[in-house]
Amino acid sequence: MNKEQTFLTAKGYHTLKEELDHLRTVRRQQVARRLHEALEEGDILENAELEDARNEQAFVEGRILTLERMLRSAVIIEETGPRDTIGLGSRVTVLEVEGDESPETYHIVGSAEADPIRGLISNESPLGRALMGRKVGEIASVNAPDGVLMFQVVGIQ
Repeated sequence: MNKEQTFLTAKGYHTLKEELDHLRTVRRQQVARRLHEALEEGDILENAELEDARNEQAFVEGRILTLERMLRSAVIIEETGPRDTIGLGSRVTVLEVEGDESPETYHIVGSAEADPIRGLISNESPLGRALMGRKVGEIASVNAPDGVLMFQVVGIQ
């Protein structure tokens, strides 16, 4: 059996663990109260609140199962500081070769905690894949909807 791994930083693991604990201890109880109140309203066949509460319960239980699976298969990304090549856990500064923008810094993380707006990019994203294994000074090309974008690695932390 090939077990899929979930790559997480220590912070990402902690965040998902907190979410799981919250769902188990707080959200389950809130949804159970909602279901109980909706059932007391009577007519089950035409009870929109009951249907909505059941959908919320399914979402919460599904998220709990997803988090449990992710945390069971978690591999903590070692953040060891400066490196010669880009890998999981690297903080990398890149400059678009033919762009007018200033350099941007990204933290390469697993897909479970990727958040491009906060500078966390997945090792499975097009840019993350293109950067993996690169060294300072090398160029990474990324196929984008507007064509191929070239990024030069200017720093690795």
